[in-house]
Amino acid sequence: MDKSKKFRTLRRFFRGDESDEGTYFAYSATLRIFGVLPDLQVITDTLGVKPMRALHKGDRLRPRSPPLTHDRWHYRPDVSETEPLEVHINALWVAIKDHSDFIKNLKRRATVDVFLGYRSICESAGFEVPHTCLKLFVELEIPFEVSIIIA
Repeated sequence: MDKSKKFRTLRRFFRGDESDEGTYFAYSATLRIFGVLPDLQVITDTLGVKPMRALHKGDRLRPRSPPLTHDRWHYRPDVSETEPLEVHINALWVAIKDHSDFIKNLKRRATVDVFLGYRSICESAGFEVPHTCLKLFVELEIPFEVSIIIA
């Protein structure tokens, strides 16, 4: 192993290889509704946004995937993944805030959450979310959770 070589992740240090790929940060915010959802079109029509994914129980994500165990409806605003997390959260909130009561009602028979994603090749970085972004989570009465993936 070249001792003068710099590594961005501990995993790559132990493997002794480092990607030539530049450091990147990617973010996302996706409204996910899953459970017993007999009419996915009602969600689409009520929220007035086009889902990135709307599948019924038994459908497959890919031909070799197992059948889904529940219905699912996902919406992600059209925001570049290079934009900060707060931009994704705010775009999602702007798209759905007028229908927060409808979304909260869905929680009676389905799971509603917001999947926040943060991906990077750098394991010594972080992100900031202004307090103003938390309104979405307070209004929908859902936890603030972030999935962090270091590649």
